[in-house]
Amino acid sequence: MFKILIPLLIGFFFIYLSFKSTTEQDRENILMSIKNADYRYVLLSPFLGFLSHLSRAYRWKYLLSPLGYKPTFLNSTLSVFIAYIANLGIPRSGEIIRATVMSSYEKIPFEKSFGTIIAERIIDLIILTCFFFIALIIHFDLVISFLPIEKFELNNIFLSIFLLVILAFIWILILKKLNYTIVKNIKLFFSGLWEGIISLKKIEKKSSFIFHTFFIWILYVAMFYVIKWSLPETESLSLIELIPAFVIGGLTISATNGGIGIYPYSISLALFSFGISYDSGLAFGWIIWTAQTAMIIFCGGLSFFILPLVKK
Repeated sequence: MFKILIPLLIGFFFIYLSFKSTTEQDRENILMSIKNADYRYVLLSPFLGFLSHLSRAYRWKYLLSPLGYKPTFLNSTLSVFIAYIANLGIPRSGEIIRATVMSSYEKIPFEKSFGTIIAERIIDLIILTCFFFIALIIHFDLVISFLPIEKFELNNIFLSIFLLVILAFIWILILKKLNYTIVKNIKLFFSGLWEGIISLKKIEKKSSFIFHTFFIWILYVAMFYVIKWSLPETESLSLIELIPAFVIGGLTISATNGGIGIYPYSISLALFSFGISYDSGLAFGWIIWTAQTAMIIFCGGLSFFILPLVKK
């Protein structure tokens, strides 16, 4: 319940914040900008996003293949879209549902499938971190202003480590008290999970995996970049100026259900630093968020109906 409610409340708070920080004239300008946007580029953005999801589904087979599983491309694609639409309801639930779908329809053990998804997320985190450092080097003050950086005291660090050690010790004691069968099942689960994670080391076609990884992220940047041509005020922005907004948006997207509220608000603040008016920045953020979310809802909803029809 709280996993749904809290992110939604955060999202509605940022919608309220956007509403409160704009005048009635600003809101009219935002709606007018969205209405008069060049929809050739608005439609191109979700198409590029769609291609990135297809590439992600195809890349997945390179992680599952070393484990001895060869799922169909269709089932992989449908499970990816179902995962994305699930994240709109409960943030970060999509990974679990994606592994569950493959367990049901491709008979891939949940823990192994979930392990490969974790491996994917590790790769995504590394690449997003690279973008973060690029943005940090180019626009240090802007990126830092969006981070909740606080001074960490040495005592707090040691206290955190001490608490983690205590929790680990308690967990070991609990496992010793549990029934042997339960302990064995837990070990098997984590063993399968680890096997899925280290499938990265066993990839046979590493060049193809790397190609799809870069292709996915190039499309991510492209689907963000093309939106600049949909609005007259943002079309002069360069890629260098848009990278910080792209990174900040990526960092906030998981804070709420699909980034509702917080994503457009963060984008508008980032673009404001480059001379883009607040209302145009909000229009930019809402256009790309709405376009991508609509694509996810359509493809994810369709996947729910198609998946049972293609079951072997």
